[in-house]
Amino acid sequence: MVERKPAPARTAGMPAVGGARGAAMAAKSRAAKAPAAPTPAASAVQARASAATAGGGGMASERARGALAARLRAAGIRDDRVLDAIATIPRHLFVEPGLSSQAYEDAALPIGHQQTISKPSVVARMIELLRDGLGADEPLERVLEIGTGCGYQAAVLSLVAREVFSIERIRPLHEQAKANLRPLRVPNLRLHYGDGMLGLPQAAPFSSIILAAAGMEVPQALLEQLAIGGRLIAPVAVPPSAGGPGQTVTQQLLLIERRNRHRFHRTALEAVFFVPLKSGTI
Repeated sequence: MVERKPAPARTAGMPAVGGARGAAMAAKSRAAKAPAAPTPAASAVQARASAATAGGGGMASERARGALAARLRAAGIRDDRVLDAIATIPRHLFVEPGLSSQAYEDAALPIGHQQTISKPSVVARMIELLRDGLGADEPLERVLEIGTGCGYQAAVLSLVAREVFSIERIRPLHEQAKANLRPLRVPNLRLHYGDGMLGLPQAAPFSSIILAAAGMEVPQALLEQLAIGGRLIAPVAVPPSAGGPGQTVTQQLLLIERRNRHRFHRTALEAVFFVPLKSGTI
């Protein structure tokens, strides 16, 4: 059975919060004043990120990453662990050298093969939705990412989750992501080349699934691989209403919570723009 719920009303300066693992738990998480305690894997990546950018100024500096995280907080992101991850991962290592001066702007940038690296605010928003209701010291468990791209979102996820599995269907991007992530030597991240629409059944179930491409619907294989009690966040295409020619297909975030074996609760959220979700490998 599928339940559908309209997008909740937004408060000025705050993103809408999808789903309900308990308003009290979410409030407790947002009110936590102590910094998030990193997992051992996160601590190791943080050290390597600092080493990878040591001596770098300007866009390579910790100040630039910290300023980006501060802007995201001002824009409504409240999860301390997510903000810490954004402030840690050197985004300029994941974009083309000619675009490095734009790495810490809140903008999507091309990474080749008609793909993009998502806006930091969108990365933070989607991961925050997966973590809604968790405390700052509670990481996500087993996460599946569909669409590795250049590897940036996977790197951010590795700092907020115990295990991350990421699938990319475009071979050159899969190789590019491996090269981008190599200096960070992320111990809890596994990259796979394959068809993301099929998921990764050999590693299922997953407590969280995140899609970085928009389809007309969420593939059934991914719903089946979501653990009971788990959350899936995905951009989905919204077909134009019957109103004649000239209307375009839009996209919105969709949060899916698996309540039991057959019951999924869906919450439609804000409008977004992602590259199309496609099947097969190239």
